Amino acid sequence: MADTLLSRPIVPVANPEDAKLTYERLQPRLPADSVPLFVNVIQKSGGGIDKAPLGRMRELGEEIFEHVGSLATEDGLTVETKQLYGTDVAEAIIEAGDEYDASAIVFTSRGGNKWIDLLSGGIRSTLVAEANIPVVVLPTDVDTDPN
Repeated sequence: MADTLLSRPIVPVANPEDAKLTYERLQPRLPADSVPLFVNVIQKSGGGIDKAPLGRMRELGEEIFEHVGSLATEDGLTVETKQLYGTDVAEAIIEAGDEYDASAIVFTSRGGNKWIDLLSGGIRSTLVAEANIPVVVLPTDVDTDPN
């Protein structure tokens, strides 16, 4: 089941540190022929003022993808990367998962108040509630041995 679940995951990452942590937690669990798609979402304001300049957000995305690519190269793993854009981060991830024919959405929890997230409908809660594929939250502890 794990081989099928992680055969073609979409992996949203927010910054280089998140990408490193998520990659380190995911890599030992991946089947040999898996090709994960790492994505970063630039959230657009939908007509208002964006949180950060678009150019800077694109640079951050490239930095994230370079970091993931170098980690994967060291491990002999093939990964794909894609910059996403959207006013709703969870929706952008779900749509990209559909386009990629992803087997699961896989991420490492970034902390925060889970109760507030649940009540306010944060990204994490929206992914769990609305995704039409499994959502896998990787452990954040140091032990990465999946067995």
